[in-house]
Order: sequence, then structure tokens, then C-alpha cells
Amino acid sequence: MSETNAQKVQEVIIAGMSKTVANYDYAMSELEALVAANNMHAALRIDQGLEKPNPATFFGKGKVVEIKEVAAANDLHIMVINADLTPSQVRNLEEQTDIQIIDRTGLILEIFGNRARSKEAKLQVKIAQLQYQLPRLRTSISNRLDQQAGAAAGGGGGFTNRGAGETQLELNRRTIQDRISHAKHELKELNKDEVIRRAQRDKAGLPNVALVGYTNAGKSTTMNGLVKLFGKGEDKQVFEKDMLFATLDTSIRQLTFPDNKQLLLSDTVGFVSDLPHNLINAFRSTLAEAANADLLIQVIDYADPHYKEMMATTEKTLKEIGVHDVPMIYAFNKADLTEADYPNQQDDQLIYAARDEASLQALTSMIKAKVFKNYVTTTLLIPFSDGDVVAYLNDHANILKTDYLADGTQLTVELNAVDAQRYEKYVVTPA
Repeated sequence: MSETNAQKVQEVIIAGMSKTVANYDYAMSELEALVAANNMHAALRIDQGLEKPNPATFFGKGKVVEIKEVAAANDLHIMVINADLTPSQVRNLEEQTDIQIIDRTGLILEIFGNRARSKEAKLQVKIAQLQYQLPRLRTSISNRLDQQAGAAAGGGGGFTNRGAGETQLELNRRTIQDRISHAKHELKELNKDEVIRRAQRDKAGLPNVALVGYTNAGKSTTMNGLVKLFGKGEDKQVFEKDMLFATLDTSIRQLTFPDNKQLLLSDTVGFVSDLPHNLINAFRSTLAEAANADLLIQVIDYADPHYKEMMATTEKTLKEIGVHDVPMIYAFNKADLTEADYPNQQDDQLIYAARDEASLQALTSMIKAKVFKNYVTTTLLIPFSDGDVVAYLNDHANILKTDYLADGTQLTVELNAVDAQRYEKYVVTPA
């Protein structure tokens, strides 16, 4: 890391409640990765062993004192907690430790705020940030989230004149509610355009395949590999980087295979355990690509010892966004970082490496077997006067046999349902 970049990284404390979280060490390692994704470094870790959080300060009194002393001794000014805190817990902790407190949802919202690139993603994140901020108008001692959300409401530790403070608080609340309504209206207008585009894609009759899974499992790398093999020359590679939530935008690319079969492949936003509900709701339209898919490919980081927990998180999130009964391929990626042989297929599971062409070809075969199983093989007799139909089929269908007869071109061809219906009048009736 260069000195310039190193100066931008903030040193923070990470903390959690060990007895209230299953797989606590894994949860804390995930928090550390989220912190790194937000351009921070976990300089210290503090654990609390209480059976349940203190309703006033989350941590016990002794631990609060310890946090204050440790933060002061190490010149640290931010603590990230692996839990969702109430507004009063945040306020009390900040007052008693003299440092800024960021809970898990606040951290993820910051990451999403920094990563949003498209107008749709920015609006989705903005809505979630404002909804998160609404009950916290008087709790934060910093403006980190306020600045990102662009909200007009101010933070601070309360008002000296209670009546005036309540009036200002209500004004701030209305301002944020107005901003949420405005952002939702803008997003609704954008979604109308997306619904039209999705309808046009559906009308084309191309199968939809969606990559889903835990963030940083290798979805974008997998997509780029498939696009390189089967995409159009002008198709752009999607952004990929070894970090959590490298990209938030759903990317869609058309793949055309050597037998002229085609499909649409989408790369969706990654999941993480306990993804904030506001974000799930905000990104519901983006994640609709998964809900409407003909096939899901769950990309799994096979090299991570906690990959089973990640799979459970993915399954849970898919249910939350309304994805049910969609066929799925379980693609265990990063096998090149393990001792496993690859590519190795068993039923609906594939152990593979996203940068290995043989692996991608194996994945392609599995995809094609799933989404093209309803293709029909038929024989068409097309008059010479309808040469444009022959040209279309040569470009868009798998021609198995071509015969030139006296009354036209006879093709034995594999067709999708849309084309089979479109060219039904040319079907040769068996003798």
C-alpha cells in the first residue's frame, strides 16, 4: 500500500458480544473484512462476555470504562460494533467513551454509500441511509452518515431548550421524510424503465440466468470469464476486486454459444450475514433479476472455511427477497486455492476456479443442460421467397441439417419456445 493510501485508512476498534452471536469468531472476522472494505483498519478488538446486552450502553459498565481508556491510550476515535444498537445505546456510549460509535448497519450503509455508482444504486442507498438516520437525529456526535445521505437534519447531543429542540427535531424529521418520499418517487420512475427493459428481454424469449451469492465469492470474476468466452465483442467486463461489495450494480450481458443458443446472464449485488432490512427493501428491484431468473448460480467461496455459513446467508436472503422454487447450480469457486480437484461436477454442484477455462466450460455445460432442456427439435420447410427466415435461423438457432429441395430450404433445427411458435407454419408434418 502506498503512503498516500495508507494515510487515508482510519484506525478503529472493533467490538462484539461473544455470548449473543453464533460462530462469534467468524462474525468478528467478517466485521474486520467489512471494516477493511470501508477503508478502515481494525487496530484493536474488544470482546464482551455478557449473556445479553446492557439496554443503556450495550456493554457492561466496566467494559465501557475499559473502552474509553483503551481508545485514549491508543489515540483511537472510532469503534465499530458487530451488532445493531438502539439510538439511545449509541448516544450513551458516545457520551461515556468520547469516541464515535458505528454499529453494523451503519457500517454497511457507509460501504454502500461509497460504492454506489449508478443513479439507481445511489437512490437505493440514499433511501436506506435516510431511513436509518430518522430515529437517530440526536444520537450521533459526527456527521459521517449525515454527509453521505446529504440530509438537512443536524446531529448533536440534544438541545438546551427542550421545546425548541422538539420543534427542530420535528422539522428535521419531516425534512428527512420528504427526502425519502422524493427519492422513492425517483426510484419508482427508474424502475418503470427497468420493467419495460425486462419485458423486452422476456419478449425475446431468452433464458435469464442470475449469479447470486455471498459478497466476494467470485460472481463478477465468473461473469467476466463467461463474457470473455461467449459475449459479444463490444461487451464490457464488469468490475471485480478482492473486497466485500466491490460493486452494487446489477450487470446484464448476453451470451451466445457456438450452437447459437443464447441467454442473458446477470451479476447481482452480493449478500452478507444480517444484511440490513432497509437495504434489502431498497435493492429489491435490483435483486428482481434473481427473483425472475430461470436459473440461479450460487457462487460460493470454497476456499473460505466458513463457506457453509455463507451459503446459509445466501439462502436466507433469497427467501427474504421472495425467491422461491428457482432451479439452482451450486458453484464452489476458488478451488485453485484448495487441495480439491477441479473442475469436478456432481449433480447440481460444481467445484471450479473462475479463472480456469476448463472450469468455465464445465459450468457452461451445466447451465445449458438446465435452461435449454425445453428446446424443441423440428423440421421446417421454408420457401425460397422467405430467405430472411433462413438467415435469421442461421444466426439465432442451432441448425442440425440443411437440405435444398425444389420448393424451399428444409432445416432440421433446435428452437426455443418463442421461435417454435413464430415459425410453426413452416413445420413439416411427418408423413
